Amino acid sequence: MACDITKGRAKECKQNLGGNSKLFLFNYQEDPFTILAGEATAINVLITAVYEYEIEGTLNTLVEDMISDVDTGVTVNTQTVVMTLRKQDAATSAEFNLLAYGDAQAVIRDRNGVYHALGISEGLNWSINAQTGGAYTDLNGYTVTGTSTEGSLSPKLDAATITALEALVA
Repeated sequence: MACDITKGRAKECKQNLGGNSKLFLFNYQEDPFTILAGEATAINVLITAVYEYEIEGTLNTLVEDMISDVDTGVTVNTQTVVMTLRKQDAATSAEFNLLAYGDAQAVIRDRNGVYHALGISEGLNWSINAQTGGAYTDLNGYTVTGTSTEGSLSPKLDAATITALEALVA
């Protein structure tokens, strides 16, 4: 049967880190990557510009929640990526207006150097929360949340695709 599992996994060492360090955004493109066995092995040549966001701290997350329904025979993976950026300015607000209007796709690099491709089927829906807070230590900045529904967990980029993606950073 095509959906039978085919392998196990050995115990991993305790040397992983949680969190993320960069988010790459690009305008929606159908089939942004060539995917083979859960790995992105090439980037679509129609993607000509990628925008990099340096993220730091503990408020930047990626959660993938895959659920199967026995009644409908459907499996979906809801991807949710959250990016928090300090300090508001006019240029960033204008760019985030465009982000919210569109279906930009994303790649996030986690702190272990793994690149996860997000929203590859239909792009992501983006919500922007701009806030100034009330206390001196409250956030003055943006919390940007992207969500998508996919049929499988996010593909991971291979080394050549990572190089190609980073070469497109505007």
